[in-house]
Amino acid sequence: MGKKLKILMVCLGNICRSPLAEGIMQHLADKEGLNWQVDSAGTGDWHIGEPPDRRSVRTAQQHGIDISKQVCRQFTPEDFDRSDHILVMDKSNLSNVVAMARNAEDRQKVSLLLVDWVVPDPYHDDTQFEPVFKLIEAGCKAFIEKYKGEY
Repeated sequence: MGKKLKILMVCLGNICRSPLAEGIMQHLADKEGLNWQVDSAGTGDWHIGEPPDRRSVRTAQQHGIDISKQVCRQFTPEDFDRSDHILVMDKSNLSNVVAMARNAEDRQKVSLLLVDWVVPDPYHDDTQFEPVFKLIEAGCKAFIEKYKGEY
């Protein structure tokens, strides 16, 4: 149980879903006393260096989680080396990340956060940030239940 688990959350632009997922997973892992390190990235390059979307920041703050200091970055093949698990938000993210995998070991690290479901992108609908938060939170809680005994 001494090993630090490294988790990478991935969405399209790294401004809405994956910053929320990073913040939620780190918050929940810390509450559980888990030695986990969570990061996030996007498959696209449009928002590199920017903070998360203000609506994601506000939604997280309403739940006692501060994601305002995160900085958006793009997923790279080196992320396979830095991560034990790469959790993606939707099937497009999944195919984009798997396409960058260099081998079977890389591919095995990648899965949908919600296993059989996708986290919809709330970018174009202000009313979807809270429901997306709840979906991500449920996925993070399920992941923690599954892996907390292993690390």
